[in-house]
Amino acid sequence: MKSGAQVRILRAADRAATAWKNGGGVTREIAVFPYGAGMDDFVWRASLAEVAADGPFSPFPGIDRTLTLVEGAGMDLTVGGVRRLVDERFAPQEFPGDEQTDCRLLSGPVVNFNVMHRQGAAEVVTAVVRGRLSRAVVSDETLLVLALEGSATVQVGRGPDLALAPYDAVLVMGDFIDYMEISGHVALVCFR
Repeated sequence: MKSGAQVRILRAADRAATAWKNGGGVTREIAVFPYGAGMDDFVWRASLAEVAADGPFSPFPGIDRTLTLVEGAGMDLTVGGVRRLVDERFAPQEFPGDEQTDCRLLSGPVVNFNVMHRQGAAEVVTAVVRGRLSRAVVSDETLLVLALEGSATVQVGRGPDLALAPYDAVLVMGDFIDYMEISGHVALVCFR
């Protein structure tokens, strides 16, 4: 591994659930920048949200969101008065966090992967992939790899293989991922 590279393994079992104020679900924070930032001062934040009931999403002025349905039938959202059906798993969808957003579950609870970032403070690209990837360059970027379904093996630089079970993640800063073997679906989030 190159000098100065930072790699953090973020295990699903280590995440605490935080109940939403409206009682409609819980969130489990995966990673946040800067490290330890709260809801009022993060530059970016990645989390898994378990939505258990219909209701409004919390507003986040000045924040853009990317939501990826991971488990469940989906949601019928109304974002800023416009209907948006979210019923395809592993398909990232972007929308502004400051628009009023109401949610109606299609058929029971869902789990969403959420990435939020402060407008103008970060560029964020989210993709969901399968199979084998080689040489994902990170250098001056930060890359979050989250196993959404199935497992993944990730090698960073010349380091050891890192095995990810469902909902485990690895955060890579300042290096490159040499390869990934993916048996299910993995979310890749690039932060610049």
